[in-house]
Amino acid sequence: MSQNIEPENSNPDSAEPSDNTSGNAEVDYTEPTSAASDITASGSTDETLNAASKIPKRRNSWLWVLIAVIVVIAVSAGAWVFSSLRSTPTATGTVAKSVTVGLKLAPTNLDIRNESGSALDQVLIGNVYQGLVARSSENKVVPAIASSWSKSDDGLTYTFKLNTDMNFSNGDVLDAKDVVWSIQELVDKQYTDADVLSTMKSITATDDNTVVITLNKPYSALLWALTGRAGLVFDKDASYDAKTQAIGSGSFLLSSFRQGDSITLTANAKYWGSAKAKTQEIIIRYFADDNAAVNALKSGDVQVLAPITENLASTFSNNDDYVVKAGDDTDKFVLAFNSTGASTSDKRVRQAIRYAINNEELIAARGGSDAALGGPIPSLDPGYEDLTDLYPYNPTKAKSLLAEAGYTTANPLKLRFEYANIYGTEIGDQLKSQLKAVGIDLQVNVVEFSAWLQDVYTNKDYDLSLVDHNESHDFYQWADPDYYYNYDNPTVQDLYAKAVAATSDTEEESYLRQAARLVSEDAPADWLFNYRVTTAYAKGVSGFPVNLNQSLLPLSNLVYVRS
Repeated sequence: MSQNIEPENSNPDSAEPSDNTSGNAEVDYTEPTSAASDITASGSTDETLNAASKIPKRRNSWLWVLIAVIVVIAVSAGAWVFSSLRSTPTATGTVAKSVTVGLKLAPTNLDIRNESGSALDQVLIGNVYQGLVARSSENKVVPAIASSWSKSDDGLTYTFKLNTDMNFSNGDVLDAKDVVWSIQELVDKQYTDADVLSTMKSITATDDNTVVITLNKPYSALLWALTGRAGLVFDKDASYDAKTQAIGSGSFLLSSFRQGDSITLTANAKYWGSAKAKTQEIIIRYFADDNAAVNALKSGDVQVLAPITENLASTFSNNDDYVVKAGDDTDKFVLAFNSTGASTSDKRVRQAIRYAINNEELIAARGGSDAALGGPIPSLDPGYEDLTDLYPYNPTKAKSLLAEAGYTTANPLKLRFEYANIYGTEIGDQLKSQLKAVGIDLQVNVVEFSAWLQDVYTNKDYDLSLVDHNESHDFYQWADPDYYYNYDNPTVQDLYAKAVAATSDTEEESYLRQAARLVSEDAPADWLFNYRVTTAYAKGVSGFPVNLNQSLLPLSNLVYVRS
């Protein structure tokens, strides 16, 4: 459902592995149209692969002896793997050693430094790769590789104290030098999300467990930014193909990547931290078709589905064998009004549209789990305020405003509504019906996403459009007059600049709250609802995160006990 509309990596050259990852590891993964033969052996980051990447192969005259030894080891290893994946009986049921999770958006490759899209963040961050800091299920910054941190009073210097005795999955020590190298590389080579560190002046390691970041000017969102790709820490000495393999410091190893089909994670026996994986193997399967995903959960092929539409989830919500939960997220279904459009540049027209939309009716039609949202900041982001009372459903007021703007039954307002077909036709039909009730003739045009990118995002040729803006901390969109909204309010821009430069969380949130209220009052859009992700899983599953799980999916606590 969610759609990140930020342009994909526009520099194909940057998709090549870095100097430190362009070693001799062979690219070997399953093409999406093939019969999906497993590549576990060649695409793994298990101990065998890691050792192989560091130790040159050698030949000797004891070839047959060596072969015999390998055979014995292979047989023993196979027996160990078989044993480790067998389920364990307990008093309450059988603890599964392998759990399968069904997701929707599949990554095209695993190169998290060069490939954009939330599908990579979802599976790799926190599970395979770790950052200097991390995020909780409440979207707050929490320790990860750094155990603590401090900020100078002027907001220009951040000092991070790292955990001790850390290591990567290949056994290499992880210390401050790796942190400095990883973040400096991101900036120097302009990897994905490097722009969030544009205010960084320097990063240094004062000892093996201390990292200091200095800024050119205060940046209140720095810590949160470091919870994502910008703060990831890599092993500069490891050699592997980042498109199909991974060597990180997290609680899981990436043991198999089948493009467009599945990713398999196995517990990292060398994990340095306390959040060790509770399940030996987790298989991520991708379903483009919702009905196929539902059938997989029914048949037991998967134990968890995230997301599932609220309407399809009704299949499981009244069945004691399953659990259905909706979690909070930062997705905002934004119905944008072109602020420089022929008719929508008139604030009275934009206000009339907001009064004419029955948000509760839209939410009910989707199953009732989504939350009402009256402004640009969702409840999990700083600066949130409930603004739903600014434009309550009031068709009479909508008609009055339209009349003031010169639109009557004899001269009805006609508007073009273009959006991408990934959101279906139902929402367009509902909005057309609601706006017709106040005299607005909505011409709905559902197009391919590529056409939307060209018409709306690039050319800004539209009256109304719809996007699920799923990013967190994305208020910048309303402070950028060049964004496709064409919304230009200098007061909002000034408040946002002050929020960015704030040296305390309280100050930042205050400025954002003021700015968000101004934006909502100006009505450059209607925030139809805050999408809440619905997750369905088999009874006996525990530890699966329901909040933010389309971008943040820590799986170390996931357990499945079959009764």
